[in-house]
Amino acid sequence: MKFLRLLLILFVLPTFAQQGGMWIPSLLKGMNETEMKNLGMKITAEDIYSVNKSSLKDAVPHFDGGCTAEVISPKGLILTNHHCGYDNIQSHSTVEHDYLTNGFWAYKMEEELPNKDLFVTFIVRIEDITAKVLEGTASITAEADKQKKIQENISMLSKTLPKESWQENQIKTFYDGNQYLLFVTETFRDVRLVGAPPSSIGKFGSDTDNWVWPRHTGDFSLFRIYADKNNRPATYSKDNVPYTPKHFFPISIKGVQENDFTMVMGYPGRTQEYLPSYAVEQIMNDLNPAKIEVRDAALKVQDGFMRKDPAIKIQYASKYASVANYWKKWIGETKGLKKSNAVAVKQKFETGLTEKINKAGKQTEYGNLLNEFKTNYSNIREYAIARDYFTEVVMRNCEILTFGYRLYQLEQVLNTKGEQSFNDRKNNLIGTLEPLYKDFNANVDEKVFEQLITIYATKSPKQFLPSSLNNINASQLASDVFKNSKLTSFNGLKELLNGDAKSVIEKINQDKGYTLVKSIAEAYDKSVAPKFNEMNLKNIALQRTYMKAIMELSPKSARIFPDANSTLRVTYGKVKGYKPSDAVTYSPITYLDGVMEKYVPGDYEFDVPKKLIELYNNKDYGQYAAKNGKVPVAFIATNHTTGGNSGSPALDANGNLIGCNFDRVWEGTMSDIYYSPEICRNIMVDARYILFIIDKYAGAKNLIDELKIIKSTPAKKK
Repeated sequence: MKFLRLLLILFVLPTFAQQGGMWIPSLLKGMNETEMKNLGMKITAEDIYSVNKSSLKDAVPHFDGGCTAEVISPKGLILTNHHCGYDNIQSHSTVEHDYLTNGFWAYKMEEELPNKDLFVTFIVRIEDITAKVLEGTASITAEADKQKKIQENISMLSKTLPKESWQENQIKTFYDGNQYLLFVTETFRDVRLVGAPPSSIGKFGSDTDNWVWPRHTGDFSLFRIYADKNNRPATYSKDNVPYTPKHFFPISIKGVQENDFTMVMGYPGRTQEYLPSYAVEQIMNDLNPAKIEVRDAALKVQDGFMRKDPAIKIQYASKYASVANYWKKWIGETKGLKKSNAVAVKQKFETGLTEKINKAGKQTEYGNLLNEFKTNYSNIREYAIARDYFTEVVMRNCEILTFGYRLYQLEQVLNTKGEQSFNDRKNNLIGTLEPLYKDFNANVDEKVFEQLITIYATKSPKQFLPSSLNNINASQLASDVFKNSKLTSFNGLKELLNGDAKSVIEKINQDKGYTLVKSIAEAYDKSVAPKFNEMNLKNIALQRTYMKAIMELSPKSARIFPDANSTLRVTYGKVKGYKPSDAVTYSPITYLDGVMEKYVPGDYEFDVPKKLIELYNNKDYGQYAAKNGKVPVAFIATNHTTGGNSGSPALDANGNLIGCNFDRVWEGTMSDIYYSPEICRNIMVDARYILFIIDKYAGAKNLIDELKIIKSTPAKKK
């Protein structure tokens, strides 16, 4: 029997990499490295992360705080997703020079376009500082006080821990507060647009194909990092020079095939892999449906306007894509959680953990955890639903309500911090809102308002609603607000905010739009936020203890990875097809043939540029075709990714770039909460398609000449 168990362990461990995991790159040595090599990796953990020499981590910056990029040339050229660069491409676009529709290519460095506020951040080193962060917290029993002390420690350590003058210290929590790591970083703020395919390539399939496989999207864009003469971070200057990286990725056009090793490095945003079953059930049955309903209504209105008016299409393109992205993700996530019986799987895990707690004699420390979770999630339910409706309606998806809420926050600053703080915030607010008004259309937002205020008044728990929403006529209310509120234009906003604090407060409290938002926000602040925050703090403390129990009572072979938190991670697996449902099997690679199969002339989502059609018809593929004579477009693998991994480098066994990560399959989007190796797949643009578009479609030979292209794997030295 012991021999049988040993065989089982030996059989399971080499494939564990395909069961999910987002690993800290500085901690790969040991079982992770062994596993990666068993899967086919040819490099070492030291090649991936090193402080003393250049390593792969030096070519993977965090892009604009929300995506990932990779350095692909010795002149600071970086690759990321088209959707990650979308805001910047849009900001340079006009009806006359529509780079979203037509694409953009800089054939000389002088043609590269600066981008206000765009930045990339590199990791210099990672250190464990848990003991320093938790110093003085052991004797504190109240969770709010404990969190306050931790934040004080983090603030002090961020300022005092050693770094160079041009670097920053960032401290992040792991394992729900059981570990803290220091990230020393360098942030470059002169990042210029170099190339972007037209949306008919970079966004091909748009919302219909988002989160879907098979996929045929060339989701990439190119930027360049500029530095000062010392190769250090600097804000934009004409005197800056292209950044010389510590490492850049060679690009392999050898190609991929099923079961090839793949590795993705990047900055996954947020996962919740260790939530108890009660939380997963609430997300699946209550919170996701509420958020989906709000976004569904907003998207239908915006889409109707965008299809009729090219100017509105440009105004709303980025916003619409952002709203639609998580709307569809939540739909897929809910579907996946149900299909995979995630709640039942969690419950089975909890039963096993309870047995381990009892066997270890840890009942006093951990024995009541699950009962407390059950009570807390039951008590917080209606507050959590009300919070999500407020966030989605007031703060995110109806712009006039969002503008009004920012003014409400401004009034609270005056009440709590005084007139000087009020004036500082007021000036900052005007600067912040000006670009938002550039992409604001009152006619569109009025119809969005009408739909969303109806949902808020009828679906949010009634005990938390203000009297202003009792028995409303949404159409009449929308007409009244948009005809009489000065929040419908930037000039109107400036008029409201002109003057001293007293006159500003008087003016905004006479504005129809503001008074409605204020009534909603006051009701929320009084009835929802305090109680939600109180119960949520309990869940935070419980989750920390729960995570501690999991780590303490799990065998070493389990190797529990920390949830994503926008820090650099490594995930690895294999190129792999999958079976999402009965009698349906998906291959792992798509080709340019599929683009032509989906082609609908003039369609918003499935149009194809004339030049690409010509290249296809003439089979003018250059060196970028696969052995079957086709141009590969995308491929899928078992790497465990999430939001924030957009733009991440997909690497082969030798650390060469083979693709650019941009999505997950719809059936597996629940991987933020529960990863299933059967159906969870990440989607990557094939490097050959990227190079084919740059070279054959755009004719940007200047960029191709910068790259180190690997046509075959070099033979090993004997």
